[in-house]
Amino acid sequence: MNGILIVNKPAGYTSHDIVAKVKKICHEKVGHTGTLDPMATGVLPLLIGEGTKLSGYLTQHDKTYEAVIQLGKQTDTADGEGKVIQEKEVNLQNLEIENVQKVLQSFLGKQIQKPPIYSAIKIHGKKLYEYARNNEKVEIPEKIIEIFHIELVEINTNNQTISFRVHCSKGTYIRTLCEDISKKLDTVGYMKHLKRIQVGGFSIKQAVSLEQIEKEKDNPKFWNQYFITFEKFFSDYPLMILENRKFTLFLNGVLLKEDREDGIYQVRDTSQRYYAIGTIENGQLKRKIVLPN
Repeated sequence: MNGILIVNKPAGYTSHDIVAKVKKICHEKVGHTGTLDPMATGVLPLLIGEGTKLSGYLTQHDKTYEAVIQLGKQTDTADGEGKVIQEKEVNLQNLEIENVQKVLQSFLGKQIQKPPIYSAIKIHGKKLYEYARNNEKVEIPEKIIEIFHIELVEINTNNQTISFRVHCSKGTYIRTLCEDISKKLDTVGYMKHLKRIQVGGFSIKQAVSLEQIEKEKDNPKFWNQYFITFEKFFSDYPLMILENRKFTLFLNGVLLKEDREDGIYQVRDTSQRYYAIGTIENGQLKRKIVLPN
C-alpha cells in the first residue's frame, strides 16, 4: 500500500494523533504533510507506505480554509483554546456588509505576516510555543505570504462573529489573519473555528473519517475510490518508456541524456515491471522515486 489518503481530521486531535491511529489500522508506515492545529478540522493528507517519498512534492501547496472570527476578545494563543488577555467593544456599524467586505479585500496579495507566538516554528532550536510557555522573550521572524482570494461567508451581529473563506499560500497563519482583520474592524478578535477544505489539488470532498477507515479497511472498493496511488498522483505528467538497459542505468542513479523539456516524468521499462518518477533538468534525466509493481 503506497500512496496518499486524505483524512478529514476531527477537532481535538493533533496531526500526530491521526498518524498513529491510521498506522495502527493499516499496519503501514504513515506520515503527514500540512500540519493542522488540534482545534482545527478538515483536509489532512497522509502519506502511507512508500507514499512518504511524496512529501517533497506536497510541501509547497497553497491552501483554502473556512474560518470564524470571534470579535471583541483577544487570547494569548490567538484561538479559542487560550486565555482572554484583552477585551474591546465591537462597533456594530463596522460590521455592515460593505465595510467587512472592504476590510477582507484589503488583505489580497502579498504581504508580511508575523507568526503567532504559540506556533511550532523553531527559533534557535526551540519551538516558539516553548518560549511562550516559559515566558521567554524571542524575536519572531516575519515572512512573506500571499492571499489569492478571500470572501465573506456570514456576519452574526448577535454573537459578534465573522465567517470567511480564504485561499492562501503555504505558511499563512489564519490565527494571525483573524487578529489582523479584527484590528482593521477597530476591535480585537481571535480564531474561533478553522476548517481546511483544500490543500493543493486535495479537496475535503476526497477526505474520509477515521471511522470510515476503520470500518472499510478490508474493502477493496473503498481503497480504490479514496486511495491516491503514485500513478493517480502523477497521472497528469508525461510518460517515458526506456528500453531495459537504459532503464537499469536509470535505476542505478546514472544521469541519462534526454532531449525533452525540463520537468517531472513518469518512467517505465518496456516490461512495465517498475513504475518510477524522474526529472529532467538541462537535458539530463535523474531518478527520483522507484516502485516495483
